[in-house]
Order: sequence, then C-alpha cells, then structure tokens
Amino acid sequence: MARVKRGVIARRRHKKVLARAKGYYNARRKVFRVANQAVIKAAQYAYRDRRNRKREFRALWIT
Repeated sequence: MARVKRGVIARRRHKKVLARAKGYYNARRKVFRVANQAVIKAAQYAYRDRRNRKREFRALWIT
C-alpha cells in the first residue's frame, strides 16, 4: 500500500486558518498552533454573541 502524503492538504488547511487569523496580535496570526486556537475561540464567541445580540435587541424593543 502506498503511503499517504498530506503536504498539500495540510498547507491548504494552515493557509485557511492563518487567513482567518489576519489582524490578530503577534503569534496569534503567525504561528499555526496558536492561530488555530484563537480562531476556534473567536468562532465560539461569535456563535454565543449572535444569540446574545438577538436577546439584547428583544429587551430593547420591549422597553
């Protein structure tokens, strides 16, 4: 069985993550491992805050 070469796929994944980390500070935009964590955390905050925004606007409209 031939061995699997993941070079291209890994590079594509790294580029995608680093592109999403654009504008972050220091290692958070340059080092893949750190940037990946920052991007995942940012996505979690975005998910949470989309729901919070709806909640806040409903509260504003009611009063």
